[in-house]
Amino acid sequence: MLALGSAGALVTATLIAGAVSAPAASANGGHGQDREARGAAIAAERAAKAGVDWQDCPADWGLAKPIQCGWVSVPLDYAKPYGKQIKLAVDRIGNTGTTAERQGALIYNPGGPGGSGLRFPTRVTGKNPVWANVAKAYDFVGFDPRGVGHSAPISCIDPQEFVKATKADPVPDSEADKRAQRKLAREYADGCYERSGEMLPQMTTPNTARDLDVIRAALGEKKINYLGVSYGTYLGAVYGTLFPGHIRRLVVDSVVNPARDNIWYEANLNQDIAFEGRWKDWEDWVAANDAAFHLGTTRDAVQAQWLKLRATAKKSPLGGVVGPAELISFFQSAPYYDSSWVPVATVFSKYVAGDTQALVDAASPDLSDTAGNISSENGNAVYTAVECTDAKWPTSWQRWDRDNTRLNKDYPFMTWANAWMNLPCASWPVRQQTPVDVKTGKGLPPVLIVQSTRDAATPYAGAVELHKRFKGSRLITEKDAGSHGVTGLVNPCINDRVDTYLLTGKLDAADVTCAPHATPKP
Repeated sequence: MLALGSAGALVTATLIAGAVSAPAASANGGHGQDREARGAAIAAERAAKAGVDWQDCPADWGLAKPIQCGWVSVPLDYAKPYGKQIKLAVDRIGNTGTTAERQGALIYNPGGPGGSGLRFPTRVTGKNPVWANVAKAYDFVGFDPRGVGHSAPISCIDPQEFVKATKADPVPDSEADKRAQRKLAREYADGCYERSGEMLPQMTTPNTARDLDVIRAALGEKKINYLGVSYGTYLGAVYGTLFPGHIRRLVVDSVVNPARDNIWYEANLNQDIAFEGRWKDWEDWVAANDAAFHLGTTRDAVQAQWLKLRATAKKSPLGGVVGPAELISFFQSAPYYDSSWVPVATVFSKYVAGDTQALVDAASPDLSDTAGNISSENGNAVYTAVECTDAKWPTSWQRWDRDNTRLNKDYPFMTWANAWMNLPCASWPVRQQTPVDVKTGKGLPPVLIVQSTRDAATPYAGAVELHKRFKGSRLITEKDAGSHGVTGLVNPCINDRVDTYLLTGKLDAADVTCAPHATPKP
């Protein structure tokens, strides 16, 4: 899933509790799951006794008081609950209302795979108005999933090497170009094994869902309330399948299609199509705002400027560092998030007006930012490890070549960049698993699903599919919008319903369609 909050490995690196009851023994059949389900119950019982020793957060985490931090121990391998343990970083801020108003913990995952949820409590300290009502009732709890950030972080390549520019143009001109990218992908997969081999077989969505249940237990909660965005929706769907009786409220926003045959190879092909559509939406908006940006009054004119820029950077990288790969990494944030529409168009406009430096500064890596580069490389390593280990990927290069060559004809913006980012999965050095069959289990409450129709990273069909699988769920559709991550934007039609559900458990009697949030203004 291109970037879902992380960055393109082989493209670039700027961005993509309480009482314990055993979960349903085997949501998907097989003795392995039985052992892991028992292991998860054992780990949760242990965590319920241990609790979390909350302290002020370490100074270099950037999480000021009153946010508190702590650790939860989980088994590396749930089939061996008494074997090696790893520590997961968690943080929280208490509800802002009275004790009587408190409704428990709201746990958040922002996506990725590879994203950190530790910034979640800053929505309270930063007085984010969208979340003010919910903050009265809930402790906001974030965590670094296994392998991420402070939670036994994994790595696949030296971080400075990972961010280094200029990388090859993702769109191949020849078979030699493809061979070079295939070699990089194999080396990347081998690097993951060399640097993080012990963790790789356990870097899966079901294991992160089990970790979530252990965190629930450590918090002293019988049931969790959960908000997942992007890949976090898939984590929520898998958690809801494995632990249906441990959920009180579940909100999923910008939904990964959980169908087994979509995880993860097809998901990435579907992204390529959706990215092209949203890229065109952005170009239409730029053209409509030509008075501000002077990039052309039609989509075709803006696209011509893009192709000209791309060709110039291919011939001679801007500032010696920004080629097509770096451009794609910078420009892809526009089809991702409406909040990037103005900044990306502004930098593009400056370039066309003769200011190349603004674009070089925006799109080139900062080799002095070693902490940021470590974080980027780690996010990409987790992204790759989870997607490659979660599911079986095609091993035939002919299939990859055929599928991406075909897609690139009509959807050229992201197709090859996305392909190379995921190609390590074709030569993955550990056993690839079978995805969980996401479905409604005993005790699952009604789930709230929120999705925009033109989302690039998680196409709309994913929300429809999850809605079918989770009986009694409700779907809020934001029509003619496409920003990735809807619940954090100002749209009262959506915000009020999310508040009502989290505060009262009530959902509309039928699915709801909302008008889009306000379009950015230049």
